[in-house]
Amino acid sequence: MNRRNFLHMTGLSLSSLLVWSVDSVGAPRKPSVALPDTVMVQLGDGLHQLSSTDKKTWTYQDVTVRLTYNQQNELQVAVQAPKQALSAVQLRWRYQQPATATVCGDHWERTYGDVSFQVPMAARKLPWYFVLHDKDTTTCFGVKTGCAAFCFWQVGGGTMQLNLDTNSGGVGVQLGDRTLAAATLVTTRNEGKENTFATARRFCHLLCDKPRLAAQPVYGINDWYFAYGSNSSDLILKHTSLLADLAPSGDNRPFSLIDAGWAAYSPLLPNDCCWQDDFTRPNSKFNDMSSLAADIRRLGMRPGLWTRPLCANHADKATLLLPSIPGRNDPKKPVLDPSIPENLARVQQTIRTQVQWGYEMIKHDFSTYDILGRWGFEMTDAMTAPGWRFQDNTRTTAEIILGLYRTIREAAGSAYLIGCNTVSHLSAGLFELNRIGDDTSGEEWDRTRKMGVNTLGFRLTQHQTFYAADGDCVGLTKKVPWELNKQWMHLLAESGSPLFLSAQPDAVGEVQRQFIRQCFAAAAKPQPVAEPLDWLTNQWPTRWQLNGTPTTFKWT
Repeated sequence: MNRRNFLHMTGLSLSSLLVWSVDSVGAPRKPSVALPDTVMVQLGDGLHQLSSTDKKTWTYQDVTVRLTYNQQNELQVAVQAPKQALSAVQLRWRYQQPATATVCGDHWERTYGDVSFQVPMAARKLPWYFVLHDKDTTTCFGVKTGCAAFCFWQVGGGTMQLNLDTNSGGVGVQLGDRTLAAATLVTTRNEGKENTFATARRFCHLLCDKPRLAAQPVYGINDWYFAYGSNSSDLILKHTSLLADLAPSGDNRPFSLIDAGWAAYSPLLPNDCCWQDDFTRPNSKFNDMSSLAADIRRLGMRPGLWTRPLCANHADKATLLLPSIPGRNDPKKPVLDPSIPENLARVQQTIRTQVQWGYEMIKHDFSTYDILGRWGFEMTDAMTAPGWRFQDNTRTTAEIILGLYRTIREAAGSAYLIGCNTVSHLSAGLFELNRIGDDTSGEEWDRTRKMGVNTLGFRLTQHQTFYAADGDCVGLTKKVPWELNKQWMHLLAESGSPLFLSAQPDAVGEVQRQFIRQCFAAAAKPQPVAEPLDWLTNQWPTRWQLNGTPTTFKWT
C-alpha cells in the first residue's frame, strides 16, 4: 500500500491533519503532518501566495517550496530563492477548532513565567511546537531541533499556520543557488491511556534525534544569587568548602560553578561584572584560574566557569562587529559578528583556554540578546529590529547561531556545556544542559516562584529529551524565607533535573545543612522525571508526582 493511501481522519479537529501510513508489510507507522492547503512566502516586496498542482511543489516566480516525506514519515520543507531576499515561508492548514480545547507552546530561549495552557488564539505565537489538549485527546505538532529557521505556530479560528522566519538578521536571507533545508515537521497524538504530560514528553523525544546528555545527574553550587558579581577566589573557595562535605560519597561529584565577576573588567565599564573585554584574563580578585580550579577539585567538587562569548574588545575593527540596533546600541558594549570566521576562531580559543585551565563545565551566557538585541519575551512582532544584516547574509539567523553553538561545542571537547539565554531548539543535541527559565532570585521569592516553578512545570518535557533542563538555582539567602526556599529545593532535588544552590554562608545553619545533605543525595542519583499534575489549569503547578508520590507545594 502506498504510504499516502492510508489516511486516518477523526472529525475535522487537528487530529484530521495527521496522516497515518503503513509499511511494506501493512504495519502502521508513526503519523505525519498532512500537506498544507496554502503556502506563502515573504519577500522584499511583500507576502505572496504560491501555486501548486500536487500540494508538494509550490512556486512563485523563481521561488520554490518543496514538501517531501522522508523515510521516518516526517514532512520536510526545502526552499529555493536564487534571486530574491527571503524573509519567511508560511504553511497553512484548515481545521475545525473544538470549543473545549486548550493549547500550550514553547519559548524562543528561556521562559519568563509566561507559559501555560490557554484557549487557542490565532494571534498568539507558539515557538517551535505546541501541545493541544481537548478532553481525552492530546495532539502535538512541531519542528525538529536544529532547524535552519526560527519557527512558530499559530492555532485558532479554524486555521493552523507554521511560520518559518528565514531572515538573516533584520533582512531576508540571500540564498543564491543553494537549497535551504528549512525544517522537518513532526506530529503525534496520545496513545491509549497516555496522559498529556506523557504525550508531550514522548513528542519531545521525536523532536530531537540525538540529545547530548551528561553521563550522570548534574548538581552543585553557583555563587551568583548571593554574590551577584561581587565574588573572589576566596569567596568561591569558602562557598565550596561550606557545601562540599554535604554531597554524598561516590564518583558523581557536585560542580562548583564560578559565575560572572571573575574576568578582567572593561576599562569603560569598571562596575559591570557581566561585560568584559577578554575572558582569557582574570581580574585581581582571582589571579590564577588554573590554581583555583585545582583547589575546587581538592575540596571535592568539579570546577565550572561562566563566560559571555560574543563580547568584543574596544580596539576591535568595526568590520568585526555587529551594527548598532535598538537593544544593542551601547558603544561601550561592542558585539562580535558570529557570521565571521575570524570571530568564531576567537570564541573557540577563549573556550579552549577556559577548559585548559581545568574547568569541567562552561556556562555560556547572553548570546541571544547580544545577537538579536531582544530578550525572548520581547520577540512578539519580530525576532529583532528590522533593516540590519550580518556580514554573511547568505545564511539565516538560525544557521549562524547554530554555527556559533557548534564552534563552542567543538572547543569545549569533553567538558559539559550549559547554555543560558540560548535558543532552546538550537541548543538541543549540542549542550548537555540548558537554562530553561529566566533568573530566579536570592532577594525576592516572587521572582523564584514566577520564573522557576513555571519553567519547571512546562519544560520538564524537554528534560533528557533535549538536554538536562536546568530550572535555575535555589537562592539560599536571609532575604528569602527558608520555608519557601525549602520547597523549591525539594522540588528541584526530586524532579530528576539539575539542582544548583547559591548559598549565602550566613544563611546556612544546621537545619539548612541537613536538608541540603538530603537534597544533594537525591539529586546525585537518577530519578524519574517529576510530573506536574495540575499543569493543564495552573500556570505555577502546586501538585506534583515525585518519585511516584503525589506532593503538594504551597508557593505563596
